[in-house]
Amino acid sequence: MKFSAERATLLKALAHIQSVAEKRNTIPILANVLIQAADGQLSLKATDMEIEVVEHVPATVIQEGATTAPASVLYEIVRKLPDGVSVELDQSSDGPLHLRAGRYATRLNVLNVDDFPSMGAGDFPHSFSLGSGILRSLIDKTRFAISTEETRYYLNGIYLHAAEVEGEPRLRAVATDGHRLARMETTLPAGAAGIPGVIIPRKTINELRKLIDEAPEEVAIALSDTRIQFTAGPVILTSKLIDGTFPEYERVIPRGNTRILRVGKKDFSDAVARVAAISQERSRPVKMALEPGLLTLSASSPEQGVAKEELDDNRVSYDAEALEIGFQARYLNDITDQVEKEVEFCFADSASPTIVRDVDSPSALYVLMPMRV
Repeated sequence: MKFSAERATLLKALAHIQSVAEKRNTIPILANVLIQAADGQLSLKATDMEIEVVEHVPATVIQEGATTAPASVLYEIVRKLPDGVSVELDQSSDGPLHLRAGRYATRLNVLNVDDFPSMGAGDFPHSFSLGSGILRSLIDKTRFAISTEETRYYLNGIYLHAAEVEGEPRLRAVATDGHRLARMETTLPAGAAGIPGVIIPRKTINELRKLIDEAPEEVAIALSDTRIQFTAGPVILTSKLIDGTFPEYERVIPRGNTRILRVGKKDFSDAVARVAAISQERSRPVKMALEPGLLTLSASSPEQGVAKEELDDNRVSYDAEALEIGFQARYLNDITDQVEKEVEFCFADSASPTIVRDVDSPSALYVLMPMRV
């Protein structure tokens, strides 16, 4: 095998590939990238047996063939080469892989191509396309609420499914960790009507999110009951799905929250950050004391003291009964980070779940459990 490729082109592909390759090295071949040179292009593939990423890049192929090489090492070498150089790789029979770029040269040990696993083959009975901007929004508005508690593995991802809202078919993404819930929806795309509800793992979501900013306008999605595949331009990401049952999240979304607070996102998030600074404990609550035309935010710390800030009727809209309720500051900020300009809180009482909405984005909905203050 022998080929050459532009450094920038190769680096971009290796950046996608090496983050998927298994770095713990329990199975040595999983730390490698599979390189196949044929028909004027390279195919680069990496997998950890849960996710597989394949990327095709243009190259000058002098001799077709395939090999494997350590993904992270190859990435670091190409990353540190000067801009604009052409990278040449060649391997004869079963010897090492030779890499040359300008006056630089190195040899990399390889592993047998036949040992490299594949998980991209098989049937995907459901397929549809989503605009890359829509897919980005579905991820960004929900992934902060993915649980990191491994024992509740069925919460360690985003639940993607079809739903019907007032007779209109919708595609929904939902994530929850038991303390907060995030739901984002869009019009159900053509071809997605019969899709099963699937839980996409956190790592897959994070790898997909890296690809979206460089993706073309449309991302093709194919799925089965056990796997999902995203095709974004020259990159194909295939992933196993979480084998579990996502909870009936609709049950935790309250219906009768009639006390409505509206406040500017920046005014609110800045005030929360200021009062929360009194305590170094991230789990300590911020108390919201509400009365008509006034929101008072406060936090306390046995070691540091008390902090308080008022937002009056120039910056808040509230005309219901007085209420005191507490939330973890980090959870408040995670949600308000998703809001564009104005945030709406819908309260029932101090002990019940609160609905939070972006006034300018009705497709997003958040639920936040209060803390005792």
